This record gives sequence, C-alpha cells and structure tokens, in this order.
Amino acid sequence: MTTKNQQLRSPTVADVARLAGVSKAQAARALGGYGSVRQEVQTRVSQAAENLGYRPNELARSMNTGRSNTIGVIVGDIENPHFGLALRGMADVARQAGFHLLLSNSDETVEEEREAVRVMLDKRVDGIIVAPCSSLAGDNDHLKQVLAEGRALMTFDRAVEGLEVETIQANFLTVAKHATQLLLNAGHKRIAYLSSMRIAASYSHTMTLGPTPVAQRVKGMIDAHQEAGMVLDPALVQLNAVSDEHIEQILTQLLALTDPPSALIASDNLIAMGILRGLAKRGLRVPDDISFVMYDDFPWTELMTPPLTVVAQPVYEMGREAARRLICHIRQQPAGALPEFEGWLVARGSIGKKLPEGYKVPIASN
Repeated sequence: MTTKNQQLRSPTVADVARLAGVSKAQAARALGGYGSVRQEVQTRVSQAAENLGYRPNELARSMNTGRSNTIGVIVGDIENPHFGLALRGMADVARQAGFHLLLSNSDETVEEEREAVRVMLDKRVDGIIVAPCSSLAGDNDHLKQVLAEGRALMTFDRAVEGLEVETIQANFLTVAKHATQLLLNAGHKRIAYLSSMRIAASYSHTMTLGPTPVAQRVKGMIDAHQEAGMVLDPALVQLNAVSDEHIEQILTQLLALTDPPSALIASDNLIAMGILRGLAKRGLRVPDDISFVMYDDFPWTELMTPPLTVVAQPVYEMGREAARRLICHIRQQPAGALPEFEGWLVARGSIGKKLPEGYKVPIASN
C-alpha cells in the first residue's frame, strides 16, 4: 500500500530508471547530460522523467558535469531601469541557451560586490557578468579570484584596470562632445555634469577616472569646450550624486555659485529624476530657466513637458551580447569579434537659448 509520505515524495533517478527499464547509472547519465548514452535509452529516460515529473538535483548534476548552467549577474543598482533593461537582454539569451541568472545588487560598494562574488562562487555559477563598482586594479582582487577558480568573467558598462577580460560598454566620447556642442551653440557657457561615480575628493582635470563611461563623458565635454576656445570649469563636474539627498546638496551648491550653470547634464535616469525634482521644488522650468540633457532614453523622457533631450545607448542589445559571449566562453566556443556599441543624441525640447546676461537664477528657500 502506498503511504502518504511516498505520495508526497519527489521522484528519484531510481524511479525514472525503473519506469524506463534501464539501470540507475544509465538514467543518471541520460538525465545529467554526461557520459555516453544511446539515443534509444535517452528517449526512454526523458519520457519517463516527464511522466513522473522528475526534477534533477542541480547540485548533484553540477558536481558530475562541472557546470551548474547558472550565470551570476552583479549590478550597482537593481532599481536603475538601465540595469533592468540590460538584465532583460541577458535573461532572454540565457533562457534560450538553457542557463538561469542569479542576480545580486552591489549598491555601488566594493564590499557588497565582493560578498556577492563570494556567494556566487559558493553557488558554483559557471560565469559572472559584473558592472564593477571600481575600475581601480587594487579594488578588484575578488574579480581576479573568479578567473583563478576557472569561471568565466565579463564586465559590463565599466572596465577594470589590469583585468584581462572582455567589457561590454558603449562609446560615449563622440556623443558627449556633440551633446556639449549643442548646449554651447545655444549660448550656454556654464554646463554642469552630475554622476553617481564615487570619488574621495572634488573633481579636477588632473584626476584619473579610469576606463569608465564617466571618463569618456567628461573628456567629451572638455574637448567641446576646447574647440570653442573655452575651458570646462572643474567645479561644474559633480560626482558622488548617489542619492536624492546628495543631488539636492549638489544642486544647492551649483545654483549658489556666483556664475551658476545654465545647463545641466544627468549621468543616468535616476539622477535625472532627482535633478528634475529639485528644479521643480525651486520653481525652475526646463528649458525656460535652465536647459537639461540626460543619459539613457526611456519612454517617460518623451512624456515630459517638454520632452527631454537624451543620449541613448543600445542597452538591451548590450545585455544580450554580454550573455551570449559569456556563454561562449563557458562552453569554450569562439565568440567572434567584440562589437562596438555607440551612444547617439536624441534632440528634443529641453534645450533652450541662454537667458540674457544679468539674469539671476532664482533659488527658492527650502
């Protein structure tokens, strides 16, 4: 007689083998995808497993095959739609290839990123895609450990100095220059850029920002100013905009300058929303009082009044390519030439002409 516990018990390899009429060893090889199995045996085992509702023990299979069919992905901020879109691209490719994603949020801190890597290695992921918090070689021994343990590794959005792995990122140097030129041609001589990149000191032009999108964007701004016979004021490059509170503090400082900026550039959509919230709080209108440009293009940017001028990038396609290449590396298959992804400018209505000289930007009290 079948007991209640037997009814609730999950089917085992032995159950599948018994129904398929094969040995337990044959069933294990067929279900685990390792060793040599005749096609006729594979078919019988697969049918028996489906009839029983058998689910493989992933840990046991990974111990036998050396693979877990799992990819770890570590991003700086899961709430950032930029990473959400990239993750969708990664997930679509991974699913088609029979892989699952294990996601972790680093909160843009090296400590959290290091812990996420440790957990993923303990989980025996086959490879990791990471948007590194720091591009400095000294901060990334944990990423070198991924390679030392024989796992595949790719960086996304940002490269790491001295780390010999592929990086999927867009090129912003040219488009950053074009966006700045658009503002300069509209008469804006004071253009501020806000980014969440963490640095210990105030930005200066002698500072090295590493192989990052921020470095490209600032370089593009510098080049545009130089071609116009001007110098970008380093005080207008504001980093560490990591929260609404920090964005509010930066806005207060910028607008209190003797010669405040007449145009603002946001490094991502979260910073953009913080800036727009701060401007609205002060009664400042875009572009009547201050012009505005942001990096990343999302549907809400077209719904604003006016629609926002943005620098777009193929984020979904970049996510797909990152996953595709990592899976090729895991399977030791050629991935082909590393593609180049370019950002492009989408001009809309958030850039206005520079206000007359002598106009004072109003600063509302908090």
